[in-house]
Amino acid sequence: MAMAPTVKVVLGCIAFAVFWVLAVFPAVPFMPIGRTAGSLLGAMLMVLFQVITPDQAYESIDLPILGLLFGTMVVSVYLERADMFKYLGKLLSWKSQGSKDLLCRICLISAISSAFFTNDTSCVVLTEFVLKIARQQNLPPHPFLLALASSANIGSAATPIGNPQNLVIAVQSKIPFGEFLFGIVSAMMIGICVNALILLCMFWKVLSVQKDEEEPPMELAPEEDVNSHRFSPATMSHLTSENSHDLNAYHEATSSHGLPIVNGHNDNSTLRNRILGSGADNEILRDAIANSMKDVTDNGLLQKKEERVFSKVLPMNGFVKESSGVEEIDEKSAKWKLILWKIGVYVITVGMLVSFLVELNMSWTAITAAMALVVLDFKDARPCLEKVSYSLLIFFCGMFVTVEGFNRTGIPSAIWDFMEPYAQIDQVSGVATLAIVIVVLSNLASNVPTVLLLGSRVAAAAATISPEKEKKAWLILAWVSTVAGNLSLLGSAANLIVCEQARRAQNYGYNLTFWTHLKFGVPSTILVTAIGLTLIRA
Repeated sequence: MAMAPTVKVVLGCIAFAVFWVLAVFPAVPFMPIGRTAGSLLGAMLMVLFQVITPDQAYESIDLPILGLLFGTMVVSVYLERADMFKYLGKLLSWKSQGSKDLLCRICLISAISSAFFTNDTSCVVLTEFVLKIARQQNLPPHPFLLALASSANIGSAATPIGNPQNLVIAVQSKIPFGEFLFGIVSAMMIGICVNALILLCMFWKVLSVQKDEEEPPMELAPEEDVNSHRFSPATMSHLTSENSHDLNAYHEATSSHGLPIVNGHNDNSTLRNRILGSGADNEILRDAIANSMKDVTDNGLLQKKEERVFSKVLPMNGFVKESSGVEEIDEKSAKWKLILWKIGVYVITVGMLVSFLVELNMSWTAITAAMALVVLDFKDARPCLEKVSYSLLIFFCGMFVTVEGFNRTGIPSAIWDFMEPYAQIDQVSGVATLAIVIVVLSNLASNVPTVLLLGSRVAAAAATISPEKEKKAWLILAWVSTVAGNLSLLGSAANLIVCEQARRAQNYGYNLTFWTHLKFGVPSTILVTAIGLTLIRA
C-alpha cells in the first residue's frame, strides 16, 4: 500500500497514538477514560480526521471474530455456573506431594483450562484458589501466581479460542481448529515444561522451606467465592429475591422457638405473639411475615397463607412431621435436576469443541452452543448474559476501525517493506528476526493490534514461498504474540488480571510487583519462544 498524503499520515498517527496510549496505560492522568473508551476515541478520530470514511469504518469491523468471542464468553459463564472451575481448583490440592508438585500442577491445569476456556477466564477464577493454597501451606504466593499467569498465556496459544489474538488469526487465516491445535500443541506442551522448570530453578529455595506450622485442611473455595469472581466486569445479578431473603430470616428466627399446636394445627396468633413479643430481631421478623403475607387479606386466606409459609420454613422438630416426606422428595428432585443440568452443560461444551475439530464455522458454532445452554437453563438468561464482557466487544470494534485507519496511512506497509528481506520464513535468521519484531511490538502496542498490523503482510510474504509456509507464518504469529505477553506485567491482560485479583483478594491479598514479574518474565519468554519456534509445524 502506497503512503497516503502527508496530512492524512500525520492525523492518522495522532489518532493511533491516542489509541495506543490509552490501550497500554488506560489510567493516564491527562485522560483516565480507560481502554474501551480509548479504543472508541481512536476510531472516532480516524473518521473525524477523514483518514477513513464512515462506510470503511463499519466494513472494518470483523463480525465473525465478535461472534466467536461472544459465544465463547457465554459458554464460559455457564461452565462457571456448572462448577467447572471449582473442580479444576480442587485438583490443585488433591493428594498434593508438596510445594513443587503444587507449582507443576498449577502450570498444567492453568495451561489446559486456558486453551479451551480462554486465558483471562482461567486467571480470574483460579487466582484466589492459588492464593488460598499458598497461604494454607505457609508458602510465598508469588511463584504460584507467576506460574498461573505465564502458563495461562502459554496454554492459550494452542487453540483459536484460547485468547483474542488467536481468534483474529483463526478467522483471517481460515486455519481449521484441528490443524491449528496440532500445529502448536507440541510447542505448548514443551513450553509449559520449560516454564515450570524455570520457576523451579528460580524459586527452589523458597519452595523448599518447611512450613512453620501445620494448619487444618480447609475447603479451597466455596461456591460463593467462585461466583464472586467473574471474568467480565458486568454487574452481578442477585440470585435470591427479597421475599426469599425474608423467609430465610424468618426460618432462622423460628428455629429456636417451641411452637404450640392447637387441635393439630398451628395457633397462628400465639405463634406471632411468642415470636414477635420481644427481642432485637422484632423488626426483621415483622418485615419477614409482612412481606410473605402482603398479598392476602385478613379472612380465611390469611390462615392458609400462614400455614403454607410455616410448612416451608419451620424446622423439623416434631410439629410439622407430615411435610418431611414432601420436603425430602423436593430436595432429591432438585439435586437430580442440578446434576442433569451440569451434565447437559458439559455435553454441549464438548459438542462445541468437537464441532470445531470437524471444521464447522467456529463463530456460528460458538453462538449455537451459547444459545443451546440458554435454552437448557430454561429461565431468563439476562443474569448470565450480563456477565458477558460487552466492554471487550466494544473495545474490539474500536480497535478494528483504528487499526484499519492506521493501515491506510501506509506506514505499516512501509515498515514491513523494510523488514521483509530480513524476516523470510524459510530461513532461521528470518524466523528469529520476525519473532523479535513480534515480541517487541506485542509489548509496545499489545498483541491484538500487532496481529492486525502484521498478520496479512507476514502471511502474504510467506505465501510467495509455499502454502505450507503461509500457514506456518500464521502459527508463528499466534505462538510468539501470545508467549510475548509473559515478558512483563503489562504484556498481557492475563498478567494484569492475576495481579489485580491477588491484590484485592479478601484475607489472602498479595501484591505482585512489576519487577518481580520482569525478573522471571524475560528469561521465560526468551527460552519458551525460542524452543517453541523449533516445534511449530504446518
